[in-house]
Parts: sequence; structure tokens; C-alpha cells
Amino acid sequence: MSTELLQAIAASNEWWALGPELTLACGALALLVIELISPKEQHRFIPHLASMALGVVLVGVVMNFGKTWGEEELFGGLVRLSVPGQIARIFFLLSSLLVCFLATICLPRARAPRVEFYHIVLVVTAALMLLAQSNHFVMFFVALETVTIGFYILVSYYRERVLSLEAGLKYLVLGALSSAILLFGIVLLYGAVGRVEQGGIVHTGFEYGTVLNFLRENPDNFLATAGALLVIGGVAFKIGAFPFQIWVPDVYQGAPTPVTAFLAVSSKAAGFAVLLTLVHRVFSPLQAVLVPVLSLLAATTIIFGNLAALKQHNTKRLMGLSGVSHAGYLLIGVVASLTVPWAAGAVWFYLFTYLLASMAVFGVMAYVAGPDDSGEELDHYGRLARERPFLGAVLAVGVGSLAGIPPLAGFMGKLLLFVAAFQAHLYGLLVVAVIGVVISIFYYFGWIRAAWFESWSPPAPGAVPAPRPLPAGPTFIGVITLAALTLATVLLGFYQQPLTSWLLE
Repeated sequence: MSTELLQAIAASNEWWALGPELTLACGALALLVIELISPKEQHRFIPHLASMALGVVLVGVVMNFGKTWGEEELFGGLVRLSVPGQIARIFFLLSSLLVCFLATICLPRARAPRVEFYHIVLVVTAALMLLAQSNHFVMFFVALETVTIGFYILVSYYRERVLSLEAGLKYLVLGALSSAILLFGIVLLYGAVGRVEQGGIVHTGFEYGTVLNFLRENPDNFLATAGALLVIGGVAFKIGAFPFQIWVPDVYQGAPTPVTAFLAVSSKAAGFAVLLTLVHRVFSPLQAVLVPVLSLLAATTIIFGNLAALKQHNTKRLMGLSGVSHAGYLLIGVVASLTVPWAAGAVWFYLFTYLLASMAVFGVMAYVAGPDDSGEELDHYGRLARERPFLGAVLAVGVGSLAGIPPLAGFMGKLLLFVAAFQAHLYGLLVVAVIGVVISIFYYFGWIRAAWFESWSPPAPGAVPAPRPLPAGPTFIGVITLAALTLATVLLGFYQQPLTSWLLE
């Protein structure tokens, strides 16, 4: 390798561009140091320091959005800074900030270690941000495995509980399988592309741009097509698409409530951020193969997720299987984005509405869960609206948004995806999606009924088991957070311009 090339690579190492990720990494290490050097009675402030770090970085990214960079490849092509990457940064920071809020509710009651939890959340958040900005399969795989290993630990964080350990083991085994599939696909792509020399510079099959150029010249190459499909299959595991969703119900049920929320929102969003990058900037010459494959995945995912959720009485499993159906709706947006450019922004709009509604629902679940974090059955929500009307209202708005009921934000998210599908002539998928929405109303409103209606008159003796006593209501910070999520969900249903102005352009 020539000296000039090495100097060019070194010149592209703009460390300022990774300031948010580096800040979170340093913050994660600082939490461990503070725990070591500070008195034990001061450790209760450490969660607030983690939230503060996430908040400061979030404000910094929002204030500098679109001002300091455009489409730029750095670190020898490993990282690509772009507007979608900045959107992903904002999404993951906001999601992690809300996960830390949920952890302040659940971890003290469970008497689980706290500092280590926030440390892992910060590390995983930084890795998620790098994953969404990766421009090289090596960078992609390393960032993805950093995220996955962090989730292995978080899922089994309640190590004294059988369900949590079982969930961690299942996630570990199936996650390792998906990583093997993904890695095999990357290897096949590298084997098909090999090494290409252009202008004295050697490019390999690990680089997104090199793979794209190879597929443009060889769209019928069997080895490369097989590798691309295996990579898509590995990503489908992360988003919980059928038939890779087998891990979702058990892992969601066994994981601590904040971790379930983290998986439901951030892990899903990371998968779609990667998927959008792959189908547009790496595998776009394979549209003849990708469109039917992704369309089949979308249709089967919507049907399976909604039908499987119909009979669920465990709220975590219900959120997991309904999340599978949401992955199907988002896949429709991904397919539509291949012919309708603004559909990629519609996918991100849907993800933001999903974040607001899901975190509001998980916030209510965290309070209802009780000291052992196991209040997961619909029966546990009896008398919720009567004794905790605020929590009942938050639950109704969040669940209504997930169901796509107007005029809430979730309705607008679905509407944008459906319009994109219509413009892309995906009429079959559109019919399947509408049927899925109708089915979802049954199980979503069953949850609302359990909280609002079934508890107003006392049941006959022995007819229904009495719900256990509800815990104390939310603190001031909890009220403010849940109220903000609920208000944002309602306002986005009426007025979308602040969000769509920079997502759909």
C-alpha cells in the first residue's frame, strides 16, 4: 500500500464527526469510575448522570442537524455521514433516554445492579449509532455484534429469575444463529466480488460501494445474490420478521421491562436503518429479486403477527407479537421506497410514532408490574382506569396509536406508508396491511377494555380472580414524561409538519 494512500486514509479520520459516539463511550466508562470512587450512598445519582449524558448528546445532535456535514465517507470508507444517519442518531438517543427513565422505575424495586445497566445502555446506544452509519461490512458486523452482546446481557439482567435467564439463553442461541447466517452472506459477497484495483487503489468485497458496482455489472451473479439474501435474512432476525420471529415472545416476556422496550424500539429501528441502507446503496441492482422476497416477508409477517397476538393475555408477549406485525408494515415502506423516494422518510416517521406510543405503553407497564416486575397479564390491569386514571389515559392513547386509530400519530404513520404503497402499485400488500389493521383492533382494544371497562362493576364471587393491588402512582418526573409522550402522540396526529419537514424531504 502506497504512502499516499495511507496518508489519504489518515486524513479521512475526522474524529469530531464521531463526537456523539465517543462522548457516550467516555460517559459509560465514567459511570464505572464514579461508582468506584464515590460513597455508596451517592450511587443513586448515577442513573441521572447517564440520562444527563444522553440528553446533552441528543441536544447537540439536534442543534447541529444538517449543519456540519453532508454525504461524506470517513475513516477510509468505514463510516458514512448522512442525513438518515443523523436521524438515526436522534432516534436512538431519544429511545435510550426513555429506557433509562423506565429503568429508574423497575431496577430499584427488583434490587438489581444499576450502574452496570446504564453503562451497557450507553455502550449499546453508541454502537447503534455507528451501525446506522456503517459503510463497510466489517464495520457493520462489529457494530451489530456489539449491540447484540449488550442485549444478551440486558435480557438476562435479572439473573436470579428463571424466565430472565431462559430468555437470555434463547436470545443467545438464536442470535448466534442469525449472526452466522449474516456472516456467511458477507463471506459469499466477498468471495463473489473479490479484490478490485482502480487507479492504484485496491477495493474489496467488504465495501458497500464496491459491492454495488459489482452488482451493477453482474446483476445475475448467483453467488452475490445468495450472499445478499443471506444478509437480508440476518437483518430480518433483528427486526423480528417472519419466519425469523420465533425468539420474540419468549425474550420479550423474560426480559426486564426496560430491556423489552429497548428491544421493541431501538433494535427494530436499527434493523430498518440497516435494511434501508442495504436495499438502496448496496443491493439496489437486485430489485428483481428483492421486491418479491421483501413483499413475501411483509405479507407473512403482518398476517402471522396479528393472528398470533389475538390469543395473548400476557402483555409483554402481546407487545412482542404486535411488534412483529409492525415490522411487516415497515417492510411495506421499505419495498415502496425502491420506487417512491419519500417512502424511506415515511418509514422513519412510522418509527418515531411507534417510539412515542410504545414507550408510553411500556411506561404504564413498568408501574403496573409491581415489585417483582411480573405484572404482565391483562387481569393485572383491572381497576387501572378507576384507581389510576392518568395511567389509564396514557395506556389508552398509546395502545390506540399502535392500533392506528385516528386522529393519533400511529394512524398518520400507517397512512403515509399506505399512500407510499399505493403510489408504488403494491396493491396486494396494501390489502393485507388493511386486513392486519382490522385484526389488530381486537387485541389492542381487549387491553383497553381490561383497564377501562371490566373493573367498573365488581365480578361475581369466584367468576374472575381479583386483580392484585396497584402500586403507587408515578412520580413527578414520571407524570411529566408520560404526559409528554401522550401529548406528542396526539399532536402528531393533527400536525405532522415539524417532523415530516425533515424526514420526507
